[in-house]
Amino acid sequence: QVQLVESGGGLVQAGDSLRLSCTASGRTISSYAMGWSRQAPGKGREFVAAISWSGGSTYYADSVKGRFTISRDNAKNTLYLQMNSLKPEDTAVYYCAADPRLRPQNYGMDYWGKGTLVTVSS
Repeated sequence: QVQLVESGGGLVQAGDSLRLSCTASGRTISSYAMGWSRQAPGKGREFVAAISWSGGSTYYADSVKGRFTISRDNAKNTLYLQMNSLKPEDTAVYYCAADPRLRPQNYGMDYWGKGTLVTVSS
């Protein structure tokens, strides 16, 4: 079992930056591919980014490509999402996820955190 806890959300203005963290406990994350998804008010959960076990491969949704960067520090058992040039449409609850396999679009990941809210004002 892996427990995931997200942090770093908050209220920011358009154009600002924010870094989310996801701290894992229970097992080392080096055995897991990890990712971020988000859910905006009234919408379904959507893929944001994913990263392979060692961090050598990363994947992004077109909507965040060039603005967001996913990274991981396996020694600290932590996943990150650096978000730059934030837009109001980035407002959502952001969830981190982990799975032994790299899942397309984070679909069906085994473990999920409870999320952290990011609000971007215009």
